[in-house]
Amino acid sequence: MTTQDGASAALDTPVRLGYVGCGFIAQHVHLPNFSTLPECDLVALAEVRPNLGRAVAEQYRIPRLYASHHELAEDKDIEAVAVSADYALQGKIAADLLRAGKDVLMEKPMAVSVAQAEAILAAERDGGGRLMVGYMKRFDPANLLMRETIRQWRSGGEKGRLLYLRAHGYCGNWTAGRDRTTILATDEPMPPVPREGLLPDWLPEAFANKYVGYLQQYTHNINLAMFMLDVTDPAEMQVRAVDLDADGLTGVVVLELGGTRVTIESAQTRFHSWEEHTQVYFEGGWVHAWSPMLFANPGNPRIEIYEGGANPTYRYPVPQPLTAWHFREEARHFLEAVRSRAAFHSTGAIALNDARLLEDIYRRHVAQ
Repeated sequence: MTTQDGASAALDTPVRLGYVGCGFIAQHVHLPNFSTLPECDLVALAEVRPNLGRAVAEQYRIPRLYASHHELAEDKDIEAVAVSADYALQGKIAADLLRAGKDVLMEKPMAVSVAQAEAILAAERDGGGRLMVGYMKRFDPANLLMRETIRQWRSGGEKGRLLYLRAHGYCGNWTAGRDRTTILATDEPMPPVPREGLLPDWLPEAFANKYVGYLQQYTHNINLAMFMLDVTDPAEMQVRAVDLDADGLTGVVVLELGGTRVTIESAQTRFHSWEEHTQVYFEGGWVHAWSPMLFANPGNPRIEIYEGGANPTYRYPVPQPLTAWHFREEARHFLEAVRSRAAFHSTGAIALNDARLLEDIYRRHVAQ
């Protein structure tokens, strides 16, 4: 068989995937997606709670069950692994799998410190596996249409200067829109999760939970802003101002990304649904996209495109495809990139930039 024939065969063969974890995100998002995508052959599951592992493996007809990710990493038949676990565990799990040469999709955040992020990237280099971080908002159809419009307006020049990006995240009910499928559960306790040495060494203990809470949500918004503005060089990313309340969450952060001012508006509200949207302003118009409820499938996101001038217009195109769900599109992209060896859209190197900015944001907050 020629190399070209081999490459073609690889593109037609489902990826042999292992999965680590059986928690809420695994059962509500990733296992339903991977078990039904034709590009995937879900061959193995790793779970430290044996009864839960057996129940979930049976539910999704996963043939091999391992007691730990270490055992799964030794399975030479597995090409790639997806991971969702406690933030304090999943970075180490991903690093171990990368050192074993597996391609890995891990839930965000990749890391809770720059030092941890750099250690994970070192494991990627040493083992030869490739890392993708689960920033599903990059796969939302409205966000993709927004990015395409921004690129067109910047290259064409007729809309004038790009002025500002506003990222608004007042949250609400993060599980709104999910189906009510029963999550399999057992009374098995989770083993203790060691958290020592993970957080930045400069961070006072009194700020630890606040920092993790801010990071867990707003890493999404920071990463999406970079994506919208096509900024990847850390030299073009700066924190300009931080104004957070004593809760460490509510307030406004001002960034500069690629020469564009960006604000991150943050708060937690008792909104019954999900309150998050992104707006980019040009001199001659704006693009405004609303994020769907995280678990609504399909998402049915909304977008507004305003163009000023002599004949001002508002447009409300319906993002395509209508059936898209950002989590499922993320999974499909991961599998296709594993098969084709194409670059991932949200690499570990990109997530390192998120970690740098988030540390700087909180360093400034602590100092105030």
